[in-house]
Amino acid sequence: MEGNVQKKIAILAMSMGSGGAEKVISLLTPKLMRNNKVILVLFYNNFHFELPEDLEVVILSSKKSLSILEKIFLFPVFIWKYWNLIRRKKIEVSVSFLTRPNFLNGTMKFMYGKRLRVIMSERNYPSIEYNSSRYRYYLYKVLIPLLYNKADVLFSNSLWINKDLKENFNINARMSVIYNPILLPEVTKKETNYLDLEMLQIVSVGRLIPTKNQSMLIKSMKRIDDLELFVNFLGDGQERENLYSLGKRLGLQNRIKFWGNVGDVYNKILEFDVFVMTSNSEGFPNALIEAMAVGLPVISTNCLSGPLEILNENSQVEIEPGKYFLAKYGILVNVNDDEGLARALTYLFSHQSVLKMYSLKSIERSNCYSINKIFDNFVKLLEYEN
Repeated sequence: MEGNVQKKIAILAMSMGSGGAEKVISLLTPKLMRNNKVILVLFYNNFHFELPEDLEVVILSSKKSLSILEKIFLFPVFIWKYWNLIRRKKIEVSVSFLTRPNFLNGTMKFMYGKRLRVIMSERNYPSIEYNSSRYRYYLYKVLIPLLYNKADVLFSNSLWINKDLKENFNINARMSVIYNPILLPEVTKKETNYLDLEMLQIVSVGRLIPTKNQSMLIKSMKRIDDLELFVNFLGDGQERENLYSLGKRLGLQNRIKFWGNVGDVYNKILEFDVFVMTSNSEGFPNALIEAMAVGLPVISTNCLSGPLEILNENSQVEIEPGKYFLAKYGILVNVNDDEGLARALTYLFSHQSVLKMYSLKSIERSNCYSINKIFDNFVKLLEYEN
């Protein structure tokens, strides 16, 4: 069902860079525009995803990024600009994604009260994401409850994020979960791809940053260097040189390939056999769902948050160190456990009927996250009145 709310809606975000929240905005906005007047408001002038040509975009700063001091001193300017825009455009609903836009949105609720419906979205697991320094953590322990509790509705993309917000950040606002949507691909893996494989091409998709912990995958390969397994990294980031050096130091340079950023990820990952995600933490792993949508069997760390919900319908599991768990829709291993990952990969290579089974299960599960299903849930959130 398409919504019939007929409202003036502002969507507030940092930018339209290559992140998960930005991708969600790029998918939801065109459908939202069919029955609403939508304005996209960005902190920075940074675009990666395509947007409808007739979408009105307002950019609060002409820069693509800001220094820490600029972020602090420009925030009052952003408050004034956004307050003025809401007044001029007669905005009825303000929807924000990510922490600083949420802070700005909460400030607007202080200023406009019941005249403005405020909806916020947290995309990260707060206790991990905001604990990079003691100062930052304690600052956010004050600001998050102060401003997030002003929301009429706060939604995240994981049950575990909501649980963390409630238990560790004293959030008592109405909360909901809306998972990230995906566009289902036209082409998926064929069952014949998993018959009599003589080698296994593994793919990992995502930014090469410490939190994604791709070194775990490289270390696991060293444990199984007697099998024909190869690793392909799609994405780029600050850890690329370190990962390359690690692979070379372990003598694996001929079995690891760095593809960099890839435009058409769906078509590219069709070339591979198994998707592996090694993250220490996630908000909601888009790459995992997208790999499942094309029919790749998946192995993931049981990190907070997302994988347990996706692969085992949030049913809790206990995984012994060095072991793995055959979940309903994929395989789970412990965070930073390269031994468990090595055993899971070895198991799949030697049980190719399981590869085929998980390929079909991946496609089945990914249908739950189609754009149409997720958008219907989003519309209900917009239509809900306290």
